[in-house]
Amino acid sequence: MDPIGLVTVRNQGYLLATRSGADRTYRLSRVLAAEELPELAQRPDRVNLDRAWQERSANFRTGGDQVTVEVRVDPARRDELVGTALAVCAEETHTAGWLRLELTFQDSRHAEWALWHLATNAEALAPQWLRDSLHDRAAAIAISYGASS
Repeated sequence: MDPIGLVTVRNQGYLLATRSGADRTYRLSRVLAAEELPELAQRPDRVNLDRAWQERSANFRTGGDQVTVEVRVDPARRDELVGTALAVCAEETHTAGWLRLELTFQDSRHAEWALWHLATNAEALAPQWLRDSLHDRAAAIAISYGASS
């Protein structure tokens, strides 16, 4: 990985980099470890970080097979969930004080990850394929932790 620079957007730090010539963007809060390598990084002489961020952000928001999902979420976890979505299409108070949101995500993998990360603090209401995917994932984990004989 060849680092290009650091940017901060909405109180989140990101590392802009390239890997084998392809653009990569890493959220710093998700980096668990880093190691300095003996090779020198390959970096352009001039870098406009603002423009690089704008281009990558635009590509992220318009690329992939975006999906819109309907969820209910504990209000205490709302900002965390919304922070991972591309857009909030609708929001209203739901039963038991929870919120009902319609969100757009980059793709199905991103939507599944965001909801899985919140565990029982969020529930996918639609589409059905997302509910099924989360159910299957939870069932597989439950089986692996099943009672030992």
